[in-house]
Amino acid sequence: MQGNAPTPDGQVADAVTGNWVDTRAPAFARPYLRLSRADRPIGTWLLLIPCWWGLALAILHDGQPRWGDLWIAVGCAAGAFLMRGAGCTWNDITDRKFDAQVARTRSRPIPSGQVSVRQAVIWMGLQCLLALAILLTFNQAAIAMGVLSLLPVTIYPYAKRFTWWPQVFLGLAFNWGALLAWAAHRGTVEWPAILLYLSGIAWTLFYDTIYAHQDAEDDELIGIKSTARLFGTDTAKWLKYFLVATVALMGLAIVEAALPNSSVLALVVAIGGPWAMGWHMAWQLRGLDIEDNAKLLQLFRANRDTGLIPLIFLCVALLL
Repeated sequence: MQGNAPTPDGQVADAVTGNWVDTRAPAFARPYLRLSRADRPIGTWLLLIPCWWGLALAILHDGQPRWGDLWIAVGCAAGAFLMRGAGCTWNDITDRKFDAQVARTRSRPIPSGQVSVRQAVIWMGLQCLLALAILLTFNQAAIAMGVLSLLPVTIYPYAKRFTWWPQVFLGLAFNWGALLAWAAHRGTVEWPAILLYLSGIAWTLFYDTIYAHQDAEDDELIGIKSTARLFGTDTAKWLKYFLVATVALMGLAIVEAALPNSSVLALVVAIGGPWAMGWHMAWQLRGLDIEDNAKLLQLFRANRDTGLIPLIFLCVALLL
């Protein structure tokens, strides 16, 4: 394992350079915002995008939006920020001993001593309470889905201890918003939302396997499991499978949702979303180098754009 000791000002090793937390946030708040990964916004995007997929797909199914959909979109954005922060706080509480042994993570607030475990638990609770306040403005089906989401969120930090596929549990947690947002609009969960959810899980397997390769050597030393370690030099082959699954499942979800009320043109445009998303994932595969951590982080962060591509196509389809 190599250095990556905490910087004098407490900046986390893999934070975005010049991020707002390290440059603009009040000094007393920085350790807590770092604990919530506010200095690394990609995670919030990856949690939020499936929510917006689910909402857009539900609107496509019905054929027209409602005024309440605007609040669902905004509420999902705020909720994603808060629950991503709470989830990361929980993850850092449970992984604090492992994080202290991994070069990339030992500068995080708990192992570096910026925040105590007790302070982290209180911070997590505050974020959860704020997220609950937003959730309670949605319908009963969405509230139920929000409560159920706590199960995969709670299990995920422990998954790397008992399975080689912890990325599946991350996918279960991170894509739950596709089900929740669909339910917030439709009042129930239906097959298009389930197919979209499965597509998101495949996408998570794709991007988080890339991400996990940054820690593969350290994970092997301390006995942490991951798909990156499991696949090793066969990673590119497995990523192709996840690419195909992502595109195919999303395509099926769109067809299931669009057939009742959408025009043929709207269906064709919407189907173009997963097709274009697949090409963006293929571009990532062409640049993949599992030995280059800087490149791995760059590709992982590129998945914000990967997820926004089908959303743009869906939004255009809603106008047709």
